[in-house]
Amino acid sequence: MAALLLLLLAFGTGVPAYAGIEWDTLNNEVSSLYQQGRYDRAIVVAKKALQVAEQAVEPSFHEVGTSLKYLALLYNTQGQYAQAEPFYKHALALAEKNLGPNHTSVATILNNLALLYHQRGQYSLAEPLYKRSLAIWEKALGPDHPDVAKSLNNLAALYDSQGLYAQAEPLYKRSLAIVEKALGSNHPNVATSLNNLAELYRTQGQYAQAEPLYKRSLAIQEKTLGPNHPDVATSLNNLALLYDTPDQYAQAELLVKRALAIQEKALGPDHPDVVTTLNNLAALYDSQSLYAQAEPLYKRALALAEKTLGPNHPSVAMSLNNLALLYNAQGLYTQAEPLYKRSLAIQEKALGPYHPDLATTLYNLAELYYTQGKYAQAEPLAKRSLAIREKALGLNHPDVVASLESMAILYRKTDREKAAEEIEKRIVAVRATER
Repeated sequence: MAALLLLLLAFGTGVPAYAGIEWDTLNNEVSSLYQQGRYDRAIVVAKKALQVAEQAVEPSFHEVGTSLKYLALLYNTQGQYAQAEPFYKHALALAEKNLGPNHTSVATILNNLALLYHQRGQYSLAEPLYKRSLAIWEKALGPDHPDVAKSLNNLAALYDSQGLYAQAEPLYKRSLAIVEKALGSNHPNVATSLNNLAELYRTQGQYAQAEPLYKRSLAIQEKTLGPNHPDVATSLNNLALLYDTPDQYAQAELLVKRALAIQEKALGPDHPDVVTTLNNLAALYDSQSLYAQAEPLYKRALALAEKTLGPNHPSVAMSLNNLALLYNAQGLYTQAEPLYKRSLAIQEKALGPYHPDLATTLYNLAELYYTQGKYAQAEPLAKRSLAIREKALGLNHPDVVASLESMAILYRKTDREKAAEEIEKRIVAVRATER
């Protein structure tokens, strides 16, 4: 998973404190509680600070905006996106009114609101906000400023989330070049850019390009952030995905378990980021046919995703798909089928008709029908999955080859030898290019 960059909101300096000592004291307490990770208590204090600022004789844009900033940040940090959204919108309206539409503070709020929509899977809402934020930063600070790199990273991650890899790669590379030049080769932002570019390559099956980037990212983060930072967990998770092969399962398991322990301690056991790690650990056991160990992890991930992100989020679809795969592998077809179908419905609505994740679920449901000898039901799903993968991933991607192999087997099972031979020739041609 690509790491997104939340920008700190600024409302100017040197502004008189109209709300007085009480607001200043409350605001300092909020800041301290945030740094300690005491988010629930910080929210209570931040709400009191906002009330004090708004009820002052002369309400100050700076003070009201700062309190809004902290409330949005606190809710966002805990994955409570619905609660964070109105505070971001209120802060944005204040900034545009008081500072103008092209101020860097406006760009920062736009970025963070876009990030919120991105995290909720509302990609069409996120993209124009990211683009507007990037344009403001480039005009105000020049094309080589670190804040420009953050905007580029987030826009790239948005495209990455939608399977638009050709659009994402140059943005990631430009972001990496900016931060290395501006901040030095060992800065945490460099680690984030390396991680995201590596994840892009891994998603496309370019593993040799991904591994050294992951390792360099992890080394930077452990050195600069400490071994128990959530960003370290992200790198551990992604490196483990690279090692999800039979001869590297033990290595992958250690990485994922360490990532999960970091997240549960730093973010709490009910944070949305925990969903991905639970799924990864369950999938690792699933790959080894350790179904009794995998099932409760998948179920916990699904319940957590539904609770924190809502029933129609792509992460819920991922959890449904994974649990269905587990049942399918055990021959529990009647339990698997409705999970696949619900996953498909969510993905089509949230991701659109051409996303690689949708192709995966179509492929899995086709395999379910094929295994049961329901070839007429399997074929249209398999064909649609293949078409999506070809468009999103390119003709030579491993997932495309997997789809081609399934189509060839399906054609032979239904006595269409010529069609099967044509597909098999294509598979041979693809594999020849890999040598």
